[in-house]
Amino acid sequence: MKIHEKYINRCIQLAQNGLGRTYPNPVVGSVIVHNDRVIGEGWHQKAGEPHAEVHAVNSVRDKSLLPKSTIYVSLEPCSHYGKTPPCSNLIIDSGIKKVVIGTVDPFSEVAGKGIKKLMDAGCEVRVGVLEQECRELNKRFFTYHTKQRPYIILKWAQTGDGFLAPTPPKNAKREPVWITGKYSQQLVHKWRAIEQAILVGTNTAVMDNPKLNTRLWQGNDPVRVVLDRNQRIPQDSHLFDGSVKTIVLTEKLPESLGTGNVIFETLDFNGDLPKQVCEILYRHEIQSVIIEGGRKTLQTFIAAEMWDEARIFTGRPYFKEGTKAPDLQGRPISETKTGDDDLKIFLND
Repeated sequence: MKIHEKYINRCIQLAQNGLGRTYPNPVVGSVIVHNDRVIGEGWHQKAGEPHAEVHAVNSVRDKSLLPKSTIYVSLEPCSHYGKTPPCSNLIIDSGIKKVVIGTVDPFSEVAGKGIKKLMDAGCEVRVGVLEQECRELNKRFFTYHTKQRPYIILKWAQTGDGFLAPTPPKNAKREPVWITGKYSQQLVHKWRAIEQAILVGTNTAVMDNPKLNTRLWQGNDPVRVVLDRNQRIPQDSHLFDGSVKTIVLTEKLPESLGTGNVIFETLDFNGDLPKQVCEILYRHEIQSVIIEGGRKTLQTFIAAEMWDEARIFTGRPYFKEGTKAPDLQGRPISETKTGDDDLKIFLND
């Protein structure tokens, strides 16, 4: 492996520690190298706290080595004052003369300005090392700033005979019917801890009474988003417990707008639903969303080509009848097993 790629790859590894914890900021890793020896490293851990470059510089014990060192960073150092000072200023003030960057930051407040500031200060700057891998690392951040919408992940579990849910009996309890095993369920909660929001349709909310949290994994609960055109979801549902920010997308605002973490937004259910949902989530600064169902909601986003990734579990049960799984064409990029379940991942190219 080439030397620059070696250290940018390490930046990517470090940055992954921040997944799900830095919104609305990107995840970033940084490494400082002197004579092919790592003398400092760090990653961005939480919005409002020091950036990766700050942690990397602060971790260097002998600061006299900095002018003779190279700093590696997976994303262009910021050049503006936000909640923290510009990292490009820190690099310059530290005397570091060589900077290797994975990819340019698409955020308009940066977008090449950090690179220009470094070059104007006499730094030797190299950009585009493992660029595709660095963009993939921040696919949520890049999608949000370049497409003005969140990164969209479709996720569902289906039976071996292709059903999402059985035909519900009368007076059925409001709880999910599990298709997958405990390992798949835990993996889904890990995903929830990484993504910023999770969305379900009305029928899923009414029939399953989901909590949509990360109780099986350590991490932040996602923002809950639910489609409820005619406000059919019972008020005693877990979605309305106020424990997590919840956005209810409805046709008309209710007389009582709720309190605390429950927010109502209106949209035209006869119009382009995926486009409107994305506009609302963008306005709420949500960079990624998992759409978990049900069939009508998932198929609407598939038909509109408004998705980036699909994660589909196939469990061992057979229902023979019930709600059919969505129809998604294409070839998976990966096929793995999670316990007894099969998992296929698709990308929308």
